[in-house]
Amino acid sequence: MSSSNTISPKVVTTHVLQEMKMRNEKISMLTAYDYSMAKILDLAGIDVILVGDSASNVMAGYVTTLPITLDNMIYHASSVQRAVQRALVVVDMPFGSYQGNSREALSSAIRIMKETGCSAVKLEGGEEIVESVQRIISAGIPVMGHLGLMPQSINKFGTYAVRAQSTEEAEKLIHDAKKLQDAGCFALVLEKIPAELATKVANSISIPVIGIGAGGGVDGQVLVLHDMLGINQDFSPRFLRRYHNLFQEITNSVQSYIRDVKSKDFPSKNEQY
Repeated sequence: MSSSNTISPKVVTTHVLQEMKMRNEKISMLTAYDYSMAKILDLAGIDVILVGDSASNVMAGYVTTLPITLDNMIYHASSVQRAVQRALVVVDMPFGSYQGNSREALSSAIRIMKETGCSAVKLEGGEEIVESVQRIISAGIPVMGHLGLMPQSINKFGTYAVRAQSTEEAEKLIHDAKKLQDAGCFALVLEKIPAELATKVANSISIPVIGIGAGGGVDGQVLVLHDMLGINQDFSPRFLRRYHNLFQEITNSVQSYIRDVKSKDFPSKNEQY
């Protein structure tokens, strides 16, 4: 196995992620929603690709993640999976496809696995969704959990503020994390919670914990691709590090193209038949 600063050619599985946690090798995870971007991420050596329900925001322009459907998620996930040869591909189960009905949850998860070829699903929630988690796992489908800020519950909380700042909420989060581990989840995402609490959770459970706005004491990190590449300029939380400004790069390229077309510079004689 390669060191943590080089890319292993090994196909990433849930077992590989567990091994990474055991040897303190950080897990890298990004979202993707289409074939072209997923192919770039996979060739770059990303460990996990999340086909996030954030596609509702960045691909479809909705304000929340709630409108995206199971059919939409299957479309995006199958597009991503066709591009990937190494990374573990995890698919968000969208709002309404698993809450409150474990049989419907299993049916939704089976559709995702059969129609996309992806490796795992992700569900938001703690003890209240354990029955669904167990039923899905009993069918042989790996499940990643998600606690802290849960975008699918935005109407319940009414805000995207940092979660689990009170003692009571922090204790419930720790309780839920252990419940999800005991139910069989192979990993857990913690979103927008205090770093000290996230570190405590990562140290108290044996499965990998991946953070987004949860500090550096967890086992890995995830960001939304369009945020970290600077395509989306409308979202600037403290936890986001922008690695590029593709919004400006693409704008410049498009404006150059427009100028060349208008001035009749494009196409040149060498660019025609």
